Amino acid sequence: MSYPYFDSPVPLGLSHRGFSPDGFENTMAAFRAAAALGFGYLETDVRTTRDGVLLAFHDASLDRVAGTGGPVDSLSLREVRRARVGGAEPIPAFEDVLTGLPGLRLNVDIKDAAGSAELARLLNKHGAQDRVLVTSFSDRRRLAALRRLDRPAASSAGAVFTALTVLFAPAGLAGVLARLGRYQCLQVPERQGPVRIVTRRFLSRCHRAGLQVHVWTVNDAADMERLLDLGVDGLVSDRADLLADVLARRGSWPQGRSVKP
Repeated sequence: MSYPYFDSPVPLGLSHRGFSPDGFENTMAAFRAAAALGFGYLETDVRTTRDGVLLAFHDASLDRVAGTGGPVDSLSLREVRRARVGGAEPIPAFEDVLTGLPGLRLNVDIKDAAGSAELARLLNKHGAQDRVLVTSFSDRRRLAALRRLDRPAASSAGAVFTALTVLFAPAGLAGVLARLGRYQCLQVPERQGPVRIVTRRFLSRCHRAGLQVHVWTVNDAADMERLLDLGVDGLVSDRADLLADVLARRGSWPQGRSVKP
């Protein structure tokens, strides 16, 4: 089965939480800034408020990015609306991102159990399954979302299936695991502690199984060049400006239609 999410030529550039050197991560300003650079793919996270609204937000608490506020799951949307990322930017509901940036594809990391059902509901409501890569470190949350969808969406393996693929790809089992775990992509760091995950051999095994490999979070231009030369299918970066320049030099830019910031 083919997934429209992947129908752009590789390598893909994924802007991590949008692009904001000033620290306004996961805000509409950051997402629009990435789109203005030419990005067609954005990475974001989702968490659920006390009253069940899905936010584009990474942390369990508002405190790091907003300075105060406490746990997201203890707050209503109305209370969250009063917070400001970096003292300036509001925290968007995920539905606002989905509808406000219709030309972009979204890599969505589910951060809590309640988010699985709500993400599926919103994708079904807006018919947005083709635009979203469903991801989570928790395979349980990821699979719970996939089971609720009216139409299939692309997905990236969670921590368990990623570890199993790294272990058993040498035995030729990457494709079997991908079918079992319902994923078409692995998103991994280049290294995990002393273990180097991303090697030419690992990439070859994944590609033979029909899996893309995206590497996170790569913020140095020389590392981007090296990994692209190795054959990775995508890079996730906080330095969207550097990644755009690297991909432009390789003739792979822009990857999305222009969106005014």
